[in-house]
Amino acid sequence: MTGIAPFRFASASCSHVGLVRAVNEDAFLDQPERGLWAVADGMGGHAIGDVASRMVIDALSHVSSSDNLMSLMGDARQRLLSVNRQLRSEAASRGVQIIGSTVVVLFACSDYCGWMWAGDSRLYLYREGRLKLMTRDHSRVEELKSSGQFTAENPPRNVITRAVGARDTLGLEVDTMQIQHGDIFLLCSDGLSNALSEAEIADVLVSGDCRQASNALIELALQRGGRDNISVVVTGVEDIYGDEKTVLNPAL
Repeated sequence: MTGIAPFRFASASCSHVGLVRAVNEDAFLDQPERGLWAVADGMGGHAIGDVASRMVIDALSHVSSSDNLMSLMGDARQRLLSVNRQLRSEAASRGVQIIGSTVVVLFACSDYCGWMWAGDSRLYLYREGRLKLMTRDHSRVEELKSSGQFTAENPPRNVITRAVGARDTLGLEVDTMQIQHGDIFLLCSDGLSNALSEAEIADVLVSGDCRQASNALIELALQRGGRDNISVVVTGVEDIYGDEKTVLNPAL
């Protein structure tokens, strides 16, 4: 998972406070030149959630550059663990139970990518006409589904089981995969994933235009009521050695 990157990345990002909330507790990171993207969602209803999400993104923005994917992810993990300790200390000093933030991070290095997350901010992959959810929400709903106890009547809403700052021990889930030309990744807060269906998301990503897609996703979520903060980061992958690139005719 090292070497000269055969891919280039184009990305676009956008965040909106929505139509109901007064404060945007989301934050995002969009650094295609470093192969690093993230979305963090401050825990609504808790103290200074916007500060928590900004602390998470600030820590990730200082991840050391490396041509080794495992080194990138290891550095990010340590920085998030440090933020977790800071948020736990801050909550204790303020006399509140939790100051926290969900997080999803995408890393790209050579022809591999990796991701880590805690909470219900999500990563999707759109590949060859199909959309796939690459993360599993750390939520009470998912726990009930896994145990077979979930029912449609009165499901628990907005109850997450992991977040940076939620507990003294931070549980980060991680995964890796090989990337390919034409892949499109979407990182988003639950303000988007709760508002739109996967079919609607896929219909937007099919264009392959990151800026157009990020704006369209925000607009659709607002049309659905904009009941939460909405943040998206859309990242496209291009093989710089691919045969499909347009080239100048040497005869000209």
